[in-house]
Amino acid sequence: MKQIDELRQEAIEKISNVDNLSELNELRVSFLGKKGPVQGLMKLMKNLPKEEKPEFGQKVNVLKSELSALIDQKKIELEEKETLEKIESEKIDITLPGRKPNVGNLHPLNLITQELEDLFIGLGYQVIEGSDIVDDLYCFERANIPKDHPARDMQDSLYIDENQLLRTHTTAIQMVVLEQCAPKPIKVVCPGKVYRRDDDDATHSHQFMQMEGLVVGENITLSDLKGTLLFLARKMFGQDKEIRFRPSYFPFTEPSVEVDVSCHICNGKGCPTCKGTGWIEILGAGQVHPNVLKMAGYDPEKASGFAFGVGIERVAMLKYGIDDIRHFYTNDKRFSEEFKRFE
Repeated sequence: MKQIDELRQEAIEKISNVDNLSELNELRVSFLGKKGPVQGLMKLMKNLPKEEKPEFGQKVNVLKSELSALIDQKKIELEEKETLEKIESEKIDITLPGRKPNVGNLHPLNLITQELEDLFIGLGYQVIEGSDIVDDLYCFERANIPKDHPARDMQDSLYIDENQLLRTHTTAIQMVVLEQCAPKPIKVVCPGKVYRRDDDDATHSHQFMQMEGLVVGENITLSDLKGTLLFLARKMFGQDKEIRFRPSYFPFTEPSVEVDVSCHICNGKGCPTCKGTGWIEILGAGQVHPNVLKMAGYDPEKASGFAFGVGIERVAMLKYGIDDIRHFYTNDKRFSEEFKRFE
């Protein structure tokens, strides 16, 4: 009986101190295997008196069960320990910043176009777009510029054939809208690219963008145009800005005006940017010519309207302080990334 107690104490101590599954398995074999001390105790029974054998055998079986249970429990503990250690060693710190994908941003001309569209939609205008390739009829003749008119020299054009060309102004869209909507009221803006055979320099490009506006209805006056353009100037360039009209000539408007905005550099005092005048030209405008209305199907005695055309590049250059129109078309990533903060 003393050997059983001593063996129990020895096994319990060794099992409690083991720290890996491999050693635990060795302990199982050493204590409970065929050649282990527990099995050896059973061999001692042949030397015991007959009356002691049952009690001795029972205690050996109890020892065997206890040691098996202790080893199984220890195995569960060691497996959990190994699992936690593996999780700890392989875990990912999801709090670290990820790698941001290289995402592009809107081009400054798109930023200005969207800003203008939002502004005019808020005033109740529709945004109408059209094809870059248009008929001479809508690009010139319906805009009161017949084939022999000298105003065509101002827009030396890129023709595809005798009747089609790359539009020289988005007025071509307006002429189609006028014809389709007559005699109903109209309130639209028409953004898009336009093309003219021109020299490329700091202020000119053979391709540029426009947004033209057209309002037709009853009792539409030049004062309505001025109020609209003053709202536009203050929204785009600041609430302290003023505008002025200067007489001008456009074949499709009468009277026609050039529109200037007070200089954003000197606030109207005069500086090199505005050539000492205090004003910077931003767009052309005027009352829709009666001939244009009549050709589209309106009665000029009843209907009137105004139109204006603004260069998107011109607005962007003034708003963002860009000194060369060619920057818009060089595809320089460094230039484009400067405008992320305006999105």
